[in-house]
Amino acid sequence: MHGISSSVSRNRSAAGLRFIIAAGALALSLGTALAQVAFDAPDADFQGRVRATAAEQGKPVYSGSEIKISGQDFKPGQSVTIQRGTQTLGDGAITTDQEGKFEATFKLPEDAAVGTHPLVLTTAAPYHAEIVELKVSPQVPLSGEDKFEVKDNKLVPGLYQSAYSAKNDAVFVTSAVGRPPVKASELVKVNPETLEIAAQVTPAEAPARDEGKEGGVFAVYGVAVDDSNDTVWVTNTRQNTVAVYKQSDLSLVKQFEPGVAPHARDVVLDEKNGKAYVTATGTPNVVVFDTKTLEQAATIEIKSDKRGENFSVGSLKLDADSGKLFTVSLSTDEVAIVDVASGEVDKVIPIKGSRGSIGVAYDGETKRIFVASQGSDNLLIVDADSGETLHNVPVGAGALNVAFDPVNDLAYVSSRGAGTVTVVDPDGNIVANLENAPFANHVAIDGKGDVFAINKSTGPEDAAGDRISKLTPKQ
Repeated sequence: MHGISSSVSRNRSAAGLRFIIAAGALALSLGTALAQVAFDAPDADFQGRVRATAAEQGKPVYSGSEIKISGQDFKPGQSVTIQRGTQTLGDGAITTDQEGKFEATFKLPEDAAVGTHPLVLTTAAPYHAEIVELKVSPQVPLSGEDKFEVKDNKLVPGLYQSAYSAKNDAVFVTSAVGRPPVKASELVKVNPETLEIAAQVTPAEAPARDEGKEGGVFAVYGVAVDDSNDTVWVTNTRQNTVAVYKQSDLSLVKQFEPGVAPHARDVVLDEKNGKAYVTATGTPNVVVFDTKTLEQAATIEIKSDKRGENFSVGSLKLDADSGKLFTVSLSTDEVAIVDVASGEVDKVIPIKGSRGSIGVAYDGETKRIFVASQGSDNLLIVDADSGETLHNVPVGAGALNVAFDPVNDLAYVSSRGAGTVTVVDPDGNIVANLENAPFANHVAIDGKGDVFAINKSTGPEDAAGDRISKLTPKQ
């Protein structure tokens, strides 16, 4: 035993000596390498902005796509290199022009994996490094056109959302064009059978913005109907407020003051309890209004369960039967369930596999929540009781909104980048993937098995955009 131990000891000593020599050589080599790297002063005032997109404007990035990386606000004559791992993309280092701008292109491999890829951008003279994200989207083929009857009609520029009134058998559609000051906006009443415009109105002028800048109009974006009071509620996102119109002739009932709901996005109506709920996107708040008195009633604050993070409300869905309100968080990829009777948050559920959660729907029969995520291009189907993500369905670039039709047990997802409406059953199977190009924006149900899909255009000359489509499953 003593001889064996001595032998092991001698072997360990020799191995240790070899390790020390090797480590010393590595340290010497590393020291020599570091000595050759110029640790000049880093760029303490870096202002550069970079975008990685498909070279074809307005198109998603797919495997095999030609990619354009463009930058601005760099220092003139600065050297810029973009790498994935140790591989430099494009033709090597790029030199910015006299305005501090640059542009480079490269082709993605045909087998590039779907997902968000971190690219490393470095500059020289002076030095800076940061991560630039490139999202490769799933390319879901069109299918199932033969399973649906589709009727459509071009309406007005800048369509956003729609809502159906069962009492008055009408569809109400919002539209707004451009950035502030928005001057072109309309609330439109549409015949659900012919899809022709029955009435339309331009919102009133909005007050001047900061520093006396023109205010445009109270442009309309989100929309919901209140059949109990024969009204239509809309969100005025640019003025951080909401407004109420009559369903009959679209005359204004009340324009709330700017600032009552910061970046108001979605609105839903609880007719049973006489409440309207509005998401103040960018904040953790759902603002509550009384539909009888037309006054602000309360604010529901939702706290993220993720340490150090803030919930940022996106879309809304009210399930009247259970009295539950659902909203998702853009910033933390969570869904919150609110009890409308108490105004308290029941639970906050993390959505696994989601990035940029924004759209939400609910199936009361199976108690499944449907979350559309624009950052991960998918539909997540979540069990409301357990919080388990049951299905992760790639649906297309920029999945933006989702609606669930309980008549046919189907979820409809509008993917803005892909220009499609994907039809998915509660078990995560794609039933159809229908074209709704160029920019599919919103979907809404009528409670009778029909779905109204809204798309946006690429510009005034785009004949395919700014259309409302009625999708009806064939029996």
